[in-house]
Amino acid sequence: MITIALGGAATVALPAPAWAVGDQRPGAARPPALTGGDRRVAGRVSAERALRHLQVLSQGIGPRIGGTRSERKAADYLSGVLDHLGYDVSRQPFTVADKFLAQLDSRRLPSDLCWQAGASPHAALDTRVRGDVLDARSGAAADYPEDVTGKILLIDYVAADREALVATAVARGAAAVVFLPADLVEPRRASAFSPTLPGSATTPVPIPVVGVAQAQKHRLRELLAKGRLRLTVTTAAHRGLTSQNVIAERPGKGAGPVVMVSAHYDSVIGAPGANDDGSGTVLCLELARVLRRLPTEATLRFALWGSEEQGLIGSRYYVAQLPQAERDRIVAVYQNDMVATSWDPATRYWLLSFTGQANRATDEVTAAAERLGYQPRISPVTLRGSSDHQSFQEVGIAAANFSWRGEASPALLEPPYHSPEDTIAKNISLERLQVSMELIGSAAYATAGPLTHGAPETS
Repeated sequence: MITIALGGAATVALPAPAWAVGDQRPGAARPPALTGGDRRVAGRVSAERALRHLQVLSQGIGPRIGGTRSERKAADYLSGVLDHLGYDVSRQPFTVADKFLAQLDSRRLPSDLCWQAGASPHAALDTRVRGDVLDARSGAAADYPEDVTGKILLIDYVAADREALVATAVARGAAAVVFLPADLVEPRRASAFSPTLPGSATTPVPIPVVGVAQAQKHRLRELLAKGRLRLTVTTAAHRGLTSQNVIAERPGKGAGPVVMVSAHYDSVIGAPGANDDGSGTVLCLELARVLRRLPTEATLRFALWGSEEQGLIGSRYYVAQLPQAERDRIVAVYQNDMVATSWDPATRYWLLSFTGQANRATDEVTAAAERLGYQPRISPVTLRGSSDHQSFQEVGIAAANFSWRGEASPALLEPPYHSPEDTIAKNISLERLQVSMELIGSAAYATAGPLTHGAPETS
């Protein structure tokens, strides 16, 4: 068991992977039949090492919002790790849209949940208010407390009524509005959001207006039901933003082929991003550690994308800057997005292709899964974009996204997805992370052309 600290107080124990390189993996159909190359990778990668990086990203930094200081801190950390490993590291900046964030604080707020939220760009920004919390429910006259002057109001969010609801709160003297999203159908849960108030674009509302996530909504109402809740709401505008990709390379022989392993390191508002996509990010760091000492024919390139959550901005910018001759060098891109969830139903390892067709990346992972005994656990190549592999496949580069998800469909994502509950304690399996690293590491190493190929070995 690996024990990690949460908020400097409580601890949580995660089951640590315990198999030897030749053992049958949990959930595998049979013992492995490994090549010498597979053994060099699988015998060295360590989920426990990767977890140390994940603690820095998800617990130390928390939500990593594209273009803000939080994402920049993550980029600094990632660059430092990769530089220490001996890679040629570069950072590729690009501009992104403004962000509007909020933070909720109270002694009564539990520390196991992230309390970042979204702030309305059309309401009071760069401000802080403190007051008792009252629940106005739907915001209808019958739901309103008698006196809301100076109070922070919880109001159910209805898009069509949002401006009228805010106007009423302002007229009655409320100090702030906290919009609560409608519950989604399980296992989905609503994310934090920055409410827009188009009618107030020229004259902003004079009080903070914020949007919380479904998990935060239920905690707030539970706390309020138990007694007085006094809350501080802080809003901040982040403007003129620059996000960045972190690229690390170890040259192969000459100007030959390039094999890429990638992930995005940003997260959505309010989400500590342990699985999405801290897990893919630390997979890249751990494989970079292991593969740096294994000679290959091809150049190895690790790419960590900024601002994926805003529309694949980082990876699309990267691809757009590549001359055609450089695009032609890339033989496979292994994009890792959400590779370690502990959600029990996420039993299938999905091979997701934007075109729906197999390519070098999916073929190599399929072959690695067969050697590791995992072939029955992987999906057929399945049509799906919405991650950074799409940026490459749009211009004809072989790429795919790899992820643990529900058995029936890649749309079956864990409940903590894009939520304040995407934490190490609630949403990380070290066993699944270990298997993901073995699959991608073995596939990438085989693609890169080890200078000394090992014959298959049975265990």
